[in-house]
Amino acid sequence: MAVKKHTVLPGFGLALGCTVLYLSLLVLIPIAGLLLRATSLSWMEFWEVVTSDRVLASFRISFLASLAAAGLNGVLGLVVAWVLVRYSFPLKGLVDGLVDLPFALPTAVAGISLTNLYSNSGWIGSRLEPLGIQVAYTPLGIVVALTFIGLPFVVRTLQPVLEDLDPEVEEAAASLGANRFQALRRVVIPSILPALLTGVALAFARAFGEYGSVVFISGNLPMRTEIAPLLIMTKLEQYDYAGATAIAVVMLLVSFSVLLFINLLTWWVRRGAARA
Repeated sequence: MAVKKHTVLPGFGLALGCTVLYLSLLVLIPIAGLLLRATSLSWMEFWEVVTSDRVLASFRISFLASLAAAGLNGVLGLVVAWVLVRYSFPLKGLVDGLVDLPFALPTAVAGISLTNLYSNSGWIGSRLEPLGIQVAYTPLGIVVALTFIGLPFVVRTLQPVLEDLDPEVEEAAASLGANRFQALRRVVIPSILPALLTGVALAFARAFGEYGSVVFISGNLPMRTEIAPLLIMTKLEQYDYAGATAIAVVMLLVSFSVLLFINLLTWWVRRGAARA
């Protein structure tokens, strides 16, 4: 006679139903509505909207800036996570809490703060200007803002993995004659690579759709510093809902494609590590 196992969570059917309902209300139905709205345009009209010079420029700026910020966050996030996990120092808890500041800080406040800091009269911008470096109202300013809001995704994704990575593994590699670079390349990086890729993908997806923290520091110059989310807002203000939807659909497809690629790459890395 089979014995029924009691768990804290409800039965599989109820739990699955709640999961499907949640995903449907908050994810699937809104996306379906977006795609349905886009069908109000013919294929030629849709193509004309998304391939206009201004829209293509905004896509290019958003994609390249998000990619640069995600790559930068991959490096900085790894360093920050490593320091927080491997070292003890005064006020470590405060530094660890500051990592989550971009999560808690309203994006508009972040944008205004970054603009004040990096403008030509700001505390940092005034020191960079004599060096010929201008951050605010340039593509570089967009990358700075996107790096700021994306860093926690990489750090918080890597921290649990680094905590589970026993330092004795690195010591064993050193005892076998590996130097620091070899131990990092052959032991540490393969172990954390799936988590690192996941964090970078999340940072990219977050950056690609970011609006509030970028709109102030970018300057919003068409063809130069105008991002795709801002162009969507501009079209909505002009009551061009179909055009805004068309741009949103392209952004959705790009984000989904990047996440799918990263997930497939992560699966391939884990499969290779399991075979090794």
